[in-house]
Amino acid sequence: METIVQPVFVGIDVSKDKLDVALWPSGEGFTVERNAIGLNSLCAKLAAVTPVTIALEATGGFETVVAAALAAAGLAVAVVNPAQIRAFAHALGKRAKTDPIDAAVIARFAEAARPAIRPLADAETQLLADLVGRRRQIVDMIVAEKQRLGRAPAKRLRKSIERLLKALEKELSSLNGDIDAAVKASPLWRANEELLTSVPGVGPTTARTLMAELPELGALTRREIASLAGLCPFTRQSGQWRGKSFIAGGRADVRAALFMSAMVAARFNPILKTFYDRLAAAGKPKKAALVAVARKLLTILNAILRDQKPWQPA
Repeated sequence: METIVQPVFVGIDVSKDKLDVALWPSGEGFTVERNAIGLNSLCAKLAAVTPVTIALEATGGFETVVAAALAAAGLAVAVVNPAQIRAFAHALGKRAKTDPIDAAVIARFAEAARPAIRPLADAETQLLADLVGRRRQIVDMIVAEKQRLGRAPAKRLRKSIERLLKALEKELSSLNGDIDAAVKASPLWRANEELLTSVPGVGPTTARTLMAELPELGALTRREIASLAGLCPFTRQSGQWRGKSFIAGGRADVRAALFMSAMVAARFNPILKTFYDRLAAAGKPKKAALVAVARKLLTILNAILRDQKPWQPA
């Protein structure tokens, strides 16, 4: 009699010092340390069971080295959104929360949702993403300090804020130089930046954000890339009731960059301006129309990188 081999799904709960691992549907579990010895042991154990998918949550960077080690061992790894895991746990009625329970929930999620297996960013792309992310943090700090400056009544306090602003602006200039050097050092990035910025409304900051934080651009369908960016609208309806559609999830930093470009494109890009004006004339709220422009802009950029052809006004 032929033995039926059940597919194996693995969930890993990642913390600073250890990894809790759960296998589904067998229910087995074990723990390893999050260091070189533990990762080697983990790869060997999981390679022996040939899992369909190994899922782990994005946990502020602790998951990166784990995902890289598993991918290097030829195992199928998916890094998933923690919000999806929490919603799935609620659906299962899992109110208790411990690391082994979380790992088991992630493993069951891997079986139910079959998250997409995508290659990890290489070292250069990761460096660019880190630089772009740090630039965004500095810009946020500058904005916050300028707001404080506008409210500061005391001269001594204003001088303190102005000194900090000067230091932050110097750091921003240095980061801009680092990002510029990283892009110029890569022929592929230089070519992609030229392609992306050929679209009216898309500047270097948006182009570099997309290259760093949406490396899948040009390799997915328009619906898949819109979903990754969090620009796919969710429809709400029940019986005769029709609620408003909304967007949520996805990569917030990518979405923010696209939204800023959409505001420019809605005024100066001939095709997207016509598109925006048509939506506005039909009574579409301004924000909803801009979201639609951002989604259309992303579709255009996706096609440009896919075909490696610059913007064509026609």
